[in-house]
Amino acid sequence: MHPVITLKPGKEESLLRHHPWVFSGAIARMPANLEEGDYVEVRAADGRLLGVGHYQIGSITVRILEFGADRLPEDFFYERLLNASRLRATLGLIRPDNNCFRLVHGEGDFLPGLVVDIYGDTAVMQAHSPGMHFERVRIAEALTRLPDIGIRNVYYKSETTLPYKAQLDPQNEYLIGAFDGNIALENGLQFNIDWLKGQKTGFFVDQRENRRLLESFARGRTVLNMFCYTGGFSVYAMRGGAKSVDSVDSSAKAASLTDANIALNFPDDPRHSTHAVDAFRFLAEMPDSKYDLIILDPPAFAKHRSALKNGLIGYRKLNAKAFEKIKPGGILFTFSCSQVVSREAFRLAVFSAAAKSGRKVRVLHQLTQPADHPFDISHPEGEYLKGLVLYVE
Repeated sequence: MHPVITLKPGKEESLLRHHPWVFSGAIARMPANLEEGDYVEVRAADGRLLGVGHYQIGSITVRILEFGADRLPEDFFYERLLNASRLRATLGLIRPDNNCFRLVHGEGDFLPGLVVDIYGDTAVMQAHSPGMHFERVRIAEALTRLPDIGIRNVYYKSETTLPYKAQLDPQNEYLIGAFDGNIALENGLQFNIDWLKGQKTGFFVDQRENRRLLESFARGRTVLNMFCYTGGFSVYAMRGGAKSVDSVDSSAKAASLTDANIALNFPDDPRHSTHAVDAFRFLAEMPDSKYDLIILDPPAFAKHRSALKNGLIGYRKLNAKAFEKIKPGGILFTFSCSQVVSREAFRLAVFSAAAKSGRKVRVLHQLTQPADHPFDISHPEGEYLKGLVLYVE
């Protein structure tokens, strides 16, 4: 039997709708000796069993793993991972020209607190909750048992994703296997994936389908890829037949990663240049009408709700400068990956910038995260990536 957390009257409603989070303010009683990562039963005020999940200190006190149960099934993690892999197979992501995708997207795959990205035969795992941290070895072993994917190495990368209050001191390390190469295929293109020292799990797989869409617009265009990181959009633009591509990032390391990925796919191609400079400075100083295809994919301007106002100001300023500079007849791909910025708020920021510019702007596409980053209809917080493709006259 697991320790029991009892909710206040009426606070069970969201769990009955299968929202997986129990907030601290909803709790009436819980044992005094609970430790980070413990399994707990959650019950309504009238004693009804609601589910079992991981406990942690903080606003989100419990993440439910199994609704209506007081314990997990024997092979719980393998079965959830198997279901996740079957979905990716259904999506057509496991194929000879594509071995790079997200296998587990937290709550969207009913494994709250866990992210797993696949790069060839290596799985990169991130825990966002103490409970998943403590289960990391069992999860790693289950990953290697999955059919059709062929995972041989599991790298655990959670030093920056676990709550600091838990004082877990996680180490980034191989749980199974070892480093044996870091080149992955995405839609037939090769990418160096830096899961050892790169951001997130080493690559932003959530832009895969948006990169492919950009490719279809690139022929004959002069392309500017802002906040390029690994140069994903730049590589697709090159394959799409861009006239020239400039990749900009304030990080010299990101610029070198972009150069390496361009060289993998288009060695000695004179169409591409990198610029390790501040993005806002580059935009301010570049000539008007030089570019007729611009990508704005900045890091999250608002990581927390307290930063929302300033984040929206940042999106307005960034897009306003792009509207000011882009060539007539140009295409603008613009994104926000800030979870606290709603789709409506992002659109308003971009539309306000467009109105201020005085340019005629039309929406061609409204973009989001791909299907291997699903969100559960009971957990709309799982939707985070917003994007627009705009035609600027």
